[in-house]
Amino acid sequence: MRAIEGMSVLVTGASSGIGEETARYLASQGARVTATARRQDRLDALAEEIGPNCRVMAGDVTVQSDREAMMAAALDHGGGLEALVNNAGAMFRQPVDGYTEEHLRQAFDTNVISGMMLSSMAVPHLAEREGSITFIGSTHTRRAFAGASPYATAKAAVEGLTRVMAAELGPRQIRVNCVLPGAVITELNTSAGVMRPEDIEERYVAIAREHVLGRIGTAREIAEAIEYLIRAEWVTGVALEVDGGIGLGASAGVATKPK
Repeated sequence: MRAIEGMSVLVTGASSGIGEETARYLASQGARVTATARRQDRLDALAEEIGPNCRVMAGDVTVQSDREAMMAAALDHGGGLEALVNNAGAMFRQPVDGYTEEHLRQAFDTNVISGMMLSSMAVPHLAEREGSITFIGSTHTRRAFAGASPYATAKAAVEGLTRVMAAELGPRQIRVNCVLPGAVITELNTSAGVMRPEDIEERYVAIAREHVLGRIGTAREIAEAIEYLIRAEWVTGVALEVDGGIGLGASAGVATKPK
């Protein structure tokens, strides 16, 4: 396992949830983290909390000039680049008989294309240090949730491109992996209108029962999985399910009765 201390890591979508905790956790382990997102105030608060191991850069991953600024900031802060964490994304829901082309394009621009473009920019820098790319997928590719086909399709694309990128970039000693989180309390569902803030606690209690381990996960647990994939030198092309067993399709407390 490679040491994380001193690594230059670029984390997108770092103003909340998994991205924020990943930036915080990796920096606590000694990484030189460049945290990016659209909300400057949230990034400034994160940088003040973390200290000198963190630099922030506000921007939109769907905009090429912003991606260039993010990459430049990471290279300057870390003196190069060892790891890219493509965490930025958004929930997109729409019924099958209500698809709009604009909505579907936004789903792919945000969840797929932005990460592909940033990865492309990162390749020559990662090749210099035998680095890695980590994508964030979803257990929506393991369980079917009605109304979520735009999001599930985009995340399925992320899994596919993870394997192809891993095969293509392996000879250059760049590893590419993907983490598939189960339910974690983040702003993803509330910002997409899937949950109202006042309903969060009740909804997550219900969702917890869909995980065979009987609880939802934490952003820290996902951050720890991301750290493992960054450090694991012989792991590539993997879709790592960190989901409390929700992808198994069983519910907590269901057991076979003895005969």
